[in-house]
Amino acid sequence: MNSRKRVLGMILAGGQGTRLAPLTSRRSKPAVPFGSKFRIIDFALSNFLNSGVYATYVLTQFKAQSLTEHIQRGWRFGSGLLADYFITLAPAQMYLYEELGNVWYRGTADAIYQNMHLVENYRADDVAIFSGDHIYKMNVAHMLEQHEAHRADITIAAYPTPLADASRFGVMQVDERGRVTEFQEKPKDPKAMPGKPTMALCSMGNYIFNRRVLSELLEVDARTEGSQHDFGKDVLPRALRDGYHIHAYDFHSNPIPGQTRANTYWRDVGTLEAYHEASMDLVSVDPEFDVFNPEWPLRTAVEYSPPAKFVHEAGERMGRALNSMVAGGCIISGGTVRESILFRRVRVNSYSLVERSVLFDEVDIGRHAKVRNAIIDKDVRVPPNTKIGYDLAADKARGFTVTDNGIVVVPKGYKFD
Repeated sequence: MNSRKRVLGMILAGGQGTRLAPLTSRRSKPAVPFGSKFRIIDFALSNFLNSGVYATYVLTQFKAQSLTEHIQRGWRFGSGLLADYFITLAPAQMYLYEELGNVWYRGTADAIYQNMHLVENYRADDVAIFSGDHIYKMNVAHMLEQHEAHRADITIAAYPTPLADASRFGVMQVDERGRVTEFQEKPKDPKAMPGKPTMALCSMGNYIFNRRVLSELLEVDARTEGSQHDFGKDVLPRALRDGYHIHAYDFHSNPIPGQTRANTYWRDVGTLEAYHEASMDLVSVDPEFDVFNPEWPLRTAVEYSPPAKFVHEAGERMGRALNSMVAGGCIISGGTVRESILFRRVRVNSYSLVERSVLFDEVDIGRHAKVRNAIIDKDVRVPPNTKIGYDLAADKARGFTVTDNGIVVVPKGYKFD
């Protein structure tokens, strides 16, 4: 990355995440815990920090308290001579429009527009606008280098996606130099990539804009009647029509230091089943998404917990965790954990069994209880001899969410009879 360029990061973290309910009943999607100790927002923040993007605003809106506390506890820095190094929350503040009055963010583009004074105050040359609710690693510096090398006005991170799934994303067509020639947001009949009839080139929702271009486009969009003020639906198609140079950045070419395999892992954990599947990816023997790479550290808010503890070794009463991730403060006290993710201070008591499940902070599994294919939110005590994930009708009768594929979700603080 050219050191003379001033790059400002803007992370869109205001999504409600309604399809992740009940995990999002009291928190926004970027604040949802993931991977034994992280929250979803940590991956975007780590990518920026590891890439040398040290000035970042996190734009929040819905159910932001949990996310706000997390950022303030673990991601705040910058003062004095390091004033250009910061991670700062930018909550929706209903800035006054002369034409509209006070309004909340009306879409992704409007969220940036209402905060353009932050971009101008920083004197940014380029603005990296990234989503805060995906699981992936990305060397943003490499994308910035290509953005500058192609002299692009806008660069979009692009990900080849099976054609059957492409209607959930923005779909691009590009020429032989990677310049975008068409862009359609969530088309019903997406176009395939040339020479790859089963794949479409999709937007990851991660953009780099020249600051001047961003300002011009958002000024027009804010005053366009009928606009949904969304980058994919409105701003990018307009930019194409107006002749701006938009370049597609191939995510698969993105190099991660310390990683030998191709960087192809990107997951939108927007549904309960996608969240569970991505969690199970982490506990495979050779996970594609490696959280143990010291050259690309994944950071989060530090919480001082004691080490995990495994106790009892007598016949069936054996504390053990197999193909699992276990956070600090957990006690596996004579129970068995298989292919599961345990967050902090979880207790699994004697003769109990936990399989292919995700247990958030402070969950307690009683003696002889059995849990499988479940996501249990914080502060739930599962009574002895209880079964979850074995009788889905009974789980529904308790008021639990049960997905089409049989993933059972127990809400935060649930009290059993």
